[in-house]
Amino acid sequence: MRQVRSLSRREAVKSIGMGLLGFGVASCSSRKFSNLNSSISKLALPIPSVSWDRILGTTVGFRPYRSKGFVLGSEMYDRKFVVHNYGHGGAGMSLSWGTGQMATELALERPERRAAVLGCGVVGLTSARQLQRSGFTVTVYAASIPPNTTSNMSLAAFTPTSGLLDFRSRTPQWEEQFRRAVRLAYEQLQLLVGSRYGVSKIQHYTPTDDIRLGSGQNMLLPKELQPEMRMLKRGEHSFPKPFVVEQTQIKIEPSIYLDALLLDFHRFGGKLVMREFESINEVVSLPEAVIVNCTGLGSKKLFEDDELVPHKGQLTVMIPDKAIQYATNGGLKTSSGRPGSGLHMYPRSDGIVLGGTSEKGVWNTDVNKEEQNRIVNGHIDLFDAMRILSNVQST
Repeated sequence: MRQVRSLSRREAVKSIGMGLLGFGVASCSSRKFSNLNSSISKLALPIPSVSWDRILGTTVGFRPYRSKGFVLGSEMYDRKFVVHNYGHGGAGMSLSWGTGQMATELALERPERRAAVLGCGVVGLTSARQLQRSGFTVTVYAASIPPNTTSNMSLAAFTPTSGLLDFRSRTPQWEEQFRRAVRLAYEQLQLLVGSRYGVSKIQHYTPTDDIRLGSGQNMLLPKELQPEMRMLKRGEHSFPKPFVVEQTQIKIEPSIYLDALLLDFHRFGGKLVMREFESINEVVSLPEAVIVNCTGLGSKKLFEDDELVPHKGQLTVMIPDKAIQYATNGGLKTSSGRPGSGLHMYPRSDGIVLGGTSEKGVWNTDVNKEEQNRIVNGHIDLFDAMRILSNVQST
């Protein structure tokens, strides 16, 4: 049964699709976009069937947010050398190989080659693998392992600037550190593309009213990793917006990726201990002299980091559809007047994932029904309008 639907929604969506057929479009030129050819063939995409009766469930997780960005550094606790690698916000999947290598470089400053890693999410597992590659014998201590980690509940793509950072709090030193982490992570993910790790390339589309969208550079990203974009105009696509920004992204399937990393960790002699730590005294009592802290939000209590704040997110998962091999970002303004921005659709082997939420400072794991309605209904509207527009254009 469809939820929270206006009786006039279908008619409103249809009028949007019809109205765009006569929308005047300005010319487009930008060095950030690839050259456009007036004879470009129309983008033909299969349209997802989004409906409430196709939903498998909704997951809830917490992004470990710090306004100053992730923590990467070391300090002594008693006689233990602790390396911190946490607080990636929504960018843990993107940055973890990079910060894992940089954490390993800090660990190499010590003569000992036995290390403990706290946490078995993506940051913990990649840190453990980077340590193993540098000759460490590694034990991972964790309260939960895949598929029950927060990392398993992420949208998961290479989006390194999605860490929800406060631009006013960053420093030049941190930005330099960030760019190095991005480069290292990108190089590693390129090597993992394939079915074994669930890493692939996917076309990503952002329908928009603003021809300027994406025309500027993201100053945080290294120059060589600025995304290549193409602007599609009316007649070149079937989205219910005058423009569409197209770019290629790296997609990561968490359930496949994390299981593969855990298997690699075991194959290279890693040991896993299920354990939850309540105090720093319990941490320093570990037998390993080098400890890499990848506890994410757990560092708020364990290492008294008061700057850590949860950003609650939720994903609604629908029945998988092999025909859908592209992602979208954004939608229409709903008939209730709420904007459709911030919607995300990602296809995975375990389902079509719908997202677009971030609730700062919220700790509860209850599904936010209002946000769920906004996300699901917003995607229904987007793809209904897309379907109507495609039918009209084909006649």
